[in-house]
Amino acid sequence: MGNVYGAQNMTAYLIGKLNESHIFVNNLSIQHLLASVENTWQQIFGHSAFHETVAINEANYTIRDVFITYEHYGTGHIPFPEKDYYLTYGTFQLEERPYELPSFTQEEEELVQQLVTQYRLQWLSQAS
Repeated sequence: MGNVYGAQNMTAYLIGKLNESHIFVNNLSIQHLLASVENTWQQIFGHSAFHETVAINEANYTIRDVFITYEHYGTGHIPFPEKDYYLTYGTFQLEERPYELPSFTQEEEELVQQLVTQYRLQWLSQAS
């Protein structure tokens, strides 16, 4: 049985993974990925992946809180949701994250990685 996560936490994870791969990600693509996660989660685990209410109509799937958070980027790329600070003395690194990353089980991690890989391949095929 899968866990239920905050959509903002899942979004931070997805943005981080796509940025690591140098793949374009904007607000609409995040909503598309969240829809893929939700659909797959429902099929495999039988319940929603998110605590938040999901607005679904014929044209869109939207988690309103996530959409509003990244709305100011418009159709532009969303950078890493965290900032790294390196101190000049020593090897200490501080990461500031607005949202904690989900603590996935191994099965959940593999599922989300699979969806990110599918998105990446789809995006690369459209770009070429």
